[in-house]
Amino acid sequence: MAPGVGSYRQGHWGPLKSLLALSPILIAVPLLAVWQHNDLPTPLTELVDPRTNLPQISEARILDIARYLSEDIGYRTVGTYEHALADGWLHGQVLEFQKECQKAAEAAAGMGVGGSGGRKLECEVWRQQGSGSHRFDMMGKRVYKTYVNLTNIIVRISNGTPKGKQNAILVNAHLDSTLPSPGAADDALCVGVMMDVMRVLVGTPGWSPEHAIIFLFNNAEESLQDGSHLYSTQHPTAPTVRTVINLEAAGTSGRELLFQATSEQMVQAYAHVPRPYGTILANDIFRSGFILSDTDFRQFEYYLNVTGLDMAFIGNSYLYHMRKDTVENIGKGAGQHMGENVLALVKYLSSIVSPLPTLAEGYTPPSTVFFSHIRSFVLFSFTTAKIMYSSLFVASLIMIRLQKNGQGLWKEQLRGVLAVMSAHVGGVVVPNIVALVMTKVLGKGMSWFSNEYSAIALYGFPMLLGVLFSQYIFGPVPEHTILTSLLLVDSASAFVLQSVGIGSAVFFFILALPLFVALSLNPIFAWGKGRISLMTYAIGYPLPMLTTMMLMLPVTEFFVPLTGRIGAEVPADNIIATIVSVLGLKTVSFALPFAHRFGRKSLGRAVALFSVFTILVMAIFAMRAPFDAMHQKRLFFIHSKNITSQERCLHISGADSAPGLEDIVNEVSHKFVKSEKPALIEMSDDNPDWASLYPFSSFLTAYKILLPSSSQDVSSWTDKFIVTAENDIRHVENGTRSLTIKVYHPGLIWTVIAFDAHVLKWSLDDFPPDEYARHHIREASFYQIDTWTVDLVIDTTSNPRGGGLRIDFVGIEEEGMWPGKQGVAAENRGEALMLFENLDGWLDDRLGGTADALLMGTVAGVANI
Repeated sequence: MAPGVGSYRQGHWGPLKSLLALSPILIAVPLLAVWQHNDLPTPLTELVDPRTNLPQISEARILDIARYLSEDIGYRTVGTYEHALADGWLHGQVLEFQKECQKAAEAAAGMGVGGSGGRKLECEVWRQQGSGSHRFDMMGKRVYKTYVNLTNIIVRISNGTPKGKQNAILVNAHLDSTLPSPGAADDALCVGVMMDVMRVLVGTPGWSPEHAIIFLFNNAEESLQDGSHLYSTQHPTAPTVRTVINLEAAGTSGRELLFQATSEQMVQAYAHVPRPYGTILANDIFRSGFILSDTDFRQFEYYLNVTGLDMAFIGNSYLYHMRKDTVENIGKGAGQHMGENVLALVKYLSSIVSPLPTLAEGYTPPSTVFFSHIRSFVLFSFTTAKIMYSSLFVASLIMIRLQKNGQGLWKEQLRGVLAVMSAHVGGVVVPNIVALVMTKVLGKGMSWFSNEYSAIALYGFPMLLGVLFSQYIFGPVPEHTILTSLLLVDSASAFVLQSVGIGSAVFFFILALPLFVALSLNPIFAWGKGRISLMTYAIGYPLPMLTTMMLMLPVTEFFVPLTGRIGAEVPADNIIATIVSVLGLKTVSFALPFAHRFGRKSLGRAVALFSVFTILVMAIFAMRAPFDAMHQKRLFFIHSKNITSQERCLHISGADSAPGLEDIVNEVSHKFVKSEKPALIEMSDDNPDWASLYPFSSFLTAYKILLPSSSQDVSSWTDKFIVTAENDIRHVENGTRSLTIKVYHPGLIWTVIAFDAHVLKWSLDDFPPDEYARHHIREASFYQIDTWTVDLVIDTTSNPRGGGLRIDFVGIEEEGMWPGKQGVAAENRGEALMLFENLDGWLDDRLGGTADALLMGTVAGVANI
């Protein structure tokens, strides 16, 4: 009988006794991972450190700024009155800051330090206002943006010299919030961080920058990055920017995650922060385009051709773009963490040792492996990585050959590798079968949604069942062979992936290296050749287990809320099952050699036990509701008025695959409309009803309910929302038509026009699609800007309508959004707002606060020009 295959008469402890011996590790490692994941600095309230009498980052002040923007001012959607209020308030704040900066500079000059090579300080302020347009591809769709008179607030801190202003760091956060959210974390918290960093810098005696720091408070990110485009293409300081630090939020708590680092120099700069949190894996995932999201970083990278760091909060991302993105839900220590890291970055990058001047000649694309681990930040070059990984792979082959002689060694090793691969297949397939049963058979999809870590419980047991069952089917393999096969698979994966430039290969190296050390030492601890000591597990698995758990926690934290909101057609349960099982396989990879340690009989018992666990967990989750008050279902309601057809409708949609949407729609129809049965609508590019949310609307499952006619209410917009053609010239001889489309929209924001044409030339960009196609042009402008235009030349020969254009247009009522406009006096509320107030209250009662609804009134129509 092969060593480690039969019964444990050879001296092995039984499964329970072995697991008990390893229990300190199995308990301590998860606890350490959780502690590390939640390791945040103590929030500080004082503006000045009482021990040093120097200014310090104060989370209390950061939160005060976030609270003022999100609660006192409120929903700062681009184009609204509140958005204009925030712009005016911030402009006043930075002008006051400029005065304090001037006082500090004068005080330094008065002491004689300014002219003797000591502190030199200058703070400049701009309120930029401008118009522009740009293409914004998103979710596989082409979208064109135009904006009018949007603003940015800009502060530059420098030493006042031309040389000191020649190379600058840009620090960016956005002042606006999205349609359904007050935006306390996204992005008022980051605005507060920037303002506090400015305060600390200027208030620090003796500090002056060798290189300029530009703080951009951009005013239009949520309208598809218009503010960052405006700055990048039109502001006079933009050409001096050498690198960008972009501050964002896709959640409300936890450490700020570095998820994009686009140059070698900036990865090295990040090593100077006091609390690093980022991995090349996050960088690789985001750069792959797998995550259907983006930040202002795109505009800076494209239009300024600069490198930088993109950082965001991702904890509790259930509240991302939701009403409960409020200060009370911002996690303690989050603002302190980001503030201290940003302060350290700008101090380093503005210092005399900064790499900033070298970036003026261009930057080196990142070829550095980096990851944070227990408060440390590890980085090394791709070249070093290749040497390390290839050396480990070769050393593993040599070690296996030295420890296991005899003919058939590599044949046995191949069988071990096949067993490992079958375990990986089984560990992924079984959870996916469970996911299909939960959704298709039991009708309990997304039962994991209300807790980001509950998915680990639901799919962790099936993952282990798949591993064990695959090994029961595969048949006995020596325990030592399984361990060496795991070593070969992981070390080879690290070597191969790094060879093709995938820096995330480091995680396979972290899995393999401790196992190599443990197996090399195993003969010392084992009583007989070929046996595996429990010390091998104790040495070989804590670091891999800790590393993969530290990956699993943020990955599930981010992807569980995200996957639950990407459309009913997306197999959310299967995506989450795959993510959990892939990471789980590496977290508990010791279970695979354990499956062969105690013999086939014990393995069969383990399969039976985990089958029971799997069924039990499925039963428990089948009784769970997917949503609760802090993990809400996202609903979308549009009250539309069509000034062309005189039709009034209520549109309802959801962005998840959980059951129950149709029931909600039917109840709303019965309660508030009492009309015919709602119609399920096909969501396509030709559907103008949801154009205000295009292209995100392609994720939605939508219903349409006709409302009773009220021609008076519809006709009141007829003279307010007008689309016309001006400067209209038809060139019959060459089959073209040139014109200016003019959109007049008082009282409406975020207007959209959509039309079919072969555009030869237009004022949006230099490269319109060279084909007859559907075009969507979205607008965002400053408060009370009522008109925008676009010039175009079209090919009339390819147009089925000849030279004519049918234009679908739609806009959002500036005072027709709930709850953003719940402060509008009752006597001034329009039809949409009055319906939404009652509807929102009913939804809260009916669903027990488990849904968050975006409710907006729109006006639409058709223009034939």
